[in-house]
Amino acid sequence: MSETATGPGAARLPLLTIDELTVALPPDGDRAEAVSRISFDIAPGETLCLVGESGSGKSVAGQAIMGMLPHALPVTGGTIRFDGAQLPPQRHRDFRTIRSARIAMIFQDAGASLNPVRTIGSQLAEVLAVHGVPRSRRRARVLEVLHDVALPEPERIARSYPHQLSGGQAQRAVIAAALLLHPGLLIADEPTTALDVTTQAEILTLIARLQREHNLAVLFVTHDFGVVAQIADRVAVMQQGVLVESGQAGDVLRNPQHPYTRKLIAAVSPAPRILEHDEETPILQARAVNLVYRSGFLGNRKALHAVKDVTLDIARGRTVAVVGESGSGKSSLARCLLRLEDIDSGSIRFKEEEIADLTGAPLRRLRRSIQVVLQDPFSALNPRQTVLSAVAEGPIIHGTPPAQARAKAAELLDLVGLSAQAGGRYPQEFSGGQRQRICIARALALEPELLIADEAVSALDVSIQAQILDLFADLQSRFGFAILFITHDLAVARAIADDILVMRAGEIVEHGPASRVFAAPQHPYTQALLAAAPGLDLFQKGSAA
Repeated sequence: MSETATGPGAARLPLLTIDELTVALPPDGDRAEAVSRISFDIAPGETLCLVGESGSGKSVAGQAIMGMLPHALPVTGGTIRFDGAQLPPQRHRDFRTIRSARIAMIFQDAGASLNPVRTIGSQLAEVLAVHGVPRSRRRARVLEVLHDVALPEPERIARSYPHQLSGGQAQRAVIAAALLLHPGLLIADEPTTALDVTTQAEILTLIARLQREHNLAVLFVTHDFGVVAQIADRVAVMQQGVLVESGQAGDVLRNPQHPYTRKLIAAVSPAPRILEHDEETPILQARAVNLVYRSGFLGNRKALHAVKDVTLDIARGRTVAVVGESGSGKSSLARCLLRLEDIDSGSIRFKEEEIADLTGAPLRRLRRSIQVVLQDPFSALNPRQTVLSAVAEGPIIHGTPPAQARAKAAELLDLVGLSAQAGGRYPQEFSGGQRQRICIARALALEPELLIADEAVSALDVSIQAQILDLFADLQSRFGFAILFITHDLAVARAIADDILVMRAGEIVEHGPASRVFAAPQHPYTQALLAAAPGLDLFQKGSAA
């Protein structure tokens, strides 16, 4: 797509023009405006990536174009013009003829965008019905667009419910819904953030193909400069509501002018971890571990071999990253090691003790030594429990006097970079990165010897990811615990891991020192993952833009 930036597409008249747009915030916020006098345009066939961290205002800009801003975020200045005409005021009824028909939007969470109790086909047909497409033409159009987004067996997909689709298939269905009425502008708001690298690459390739075929203008909202390097013609960078830098993708990637842009780019491809310790006796040893999930009733039992003959060692003070696509068995392996699942066969030894069959008090004692940090810090924290109470709860349960546990919790909150006043506040009063810091403090409260981090940074902006990864490394150097880091993000794995395990369909297909796996991957699956990962070769892609 990069040729569009220098070819005829870049010289076309803009389809969308935003001029000095300003959107106010409620008066009790820490700044007055969600977006402040931002200006940009997009031509047919062009991709503009709007980049920034959470809270930068990029999604607000997308919602303003769609006329979807809530009453609490009023437009106080500027104009939005589409195809030469000014768009109606926010939430005006005239937007009913614009949304989907002329401007369509793809959201980040496909699951939340789809009705769980209706089939995919009925949901797509509803869009056509609302816009007056005759019933006789709806079914053919639904099947046509499902085929257009490369979904297998469109007839079957149309009869399926959202929970029967994979994450990538659900996102393709959402893209299909956006394309039903041949819009001229497609707004994609973080549509690949929650997907593994190969599925992400498939979705980005799909959007690029559809753009070429339909001459779409695409506004791609993202925080990931790796994605930008892969798809953008032009880039606009936002920080705290202000457009701080814009330009051709190649120019911005090769020679960013603003410090904030440089910070975001640096966070995409952090430096590989440098080993500073020698091999030690493993603190955890897993040998030929198997886990089979069984479902259904007698006579119709189904078995899914989630973990197949997995063997691994983790030494004190070292970080082992387990990488692979969704469904590869990474989280199932973590559940086995945490003793949240009873394995079907194999051995798991922790500090030379077999733990696969532990129950009762011995298992309770093991919980102190192996702690977990989960992907979604908000759902991992009780919204009605103060942060100090959440961090102190584990030690209290394991017998620490409450006053001593609370004092230690306060120290840990300070250690992970939160103020002393943070302890009395509730999870919803913190940002995503701050909530993850709280979860890390809670995991460390029991002084674990092994920390399992399951996609612990995948929901965070790249710059916040970098902060959390630095925090993990700093705390590990202080306390010497081992880390099993589960991720689908290879850039993250390279930044934090001493050793890499690559999983596919429940099996480990490659393992070794991180430096070797990234420099010379041996297995075709590892090679495919590396090829699909945006950001690992950021500057090579940027130079070609």
